[in-house]
Amino acid sequence: MSFQWKCLINIRAAIGIGALIIFISIILVAGIAATVIIQTMGSLEEEALRTGEETTEEVATGIDIFTIHGKIKPNDDLRDIAITIKPRAGSADIDLNESIILISDGTTKSLLTYYGWSDENLFNLSVNATGQLFENKTGAGSWTYGTLAWGNLTNDYFGIVVIKDPDGSCTRLNPMINSGDKIAICLRCDTSKLFNDAINERTDIYGRIIPESGAPGVISFTTPSIYNNNIFILQ
Repeated sequence: MSFQWKCLINIRAAIGIGALIIFISIILVAGIAATVIIQTMGSLEEEALRTGEETTEEVATGIDIFTIHGKIKPNDDLRDIAITIKPRAGSADIDLNESIILISDGTTKSLLTYYGWSDENLFNLSVNATGQLFENKTGAGSWTYGTLAWGNLTNDYFGIVVIKDPDGSCTRLNPMINSGDKIAICLRCDTSKLFNDAINERTDIYGRIIPESGAPGVISFTTPSIYNNNIFILQ
């Protein structure tokens, strides 16, 4: 074999080895890049799932106001308000300990929180034996009648009466509500209490019951033009 042919074979061999090295390098780089992309995609997928779950919970969770009833003070204006609430369909559990009420009569705006954890007379597991939601709590122990000590409610504390709670989730110290529950949020408007007076006729009342997370329940009603009954449906 001539010297020229030997040189040509050596050059071709060198080129082939160089190409092989480049090819292997490309494969290694591609493998590393693919690994990084897969890991990034996994992290993004996990983050997207978590964000989706949190968003779904935030959208689904919330309070629905079922109805609002009011009772007048004897020979006077509207004094006691019972707001019946329930969780929205698909809602996560709602802790009423962490919920607040913002409410206004157009002149005064008040913020109320739950106080039954400190005053046992501001919580009741059911309406009283006669089914009177607004009956004042009297007596003690097995001789207790009525739902709440309505007079103990203040301008910054609300009470709770449990109307329906199939799984017993709503207790005095841990008032959690979930699917199927109906709870009455109780307010008293009077001297030294909410709005510092009973509510006059034709008064616009508006506000929100705001849970720790999720959509609030909207309070919006106008008191009757004349108080010709003791109890009214307000919303």
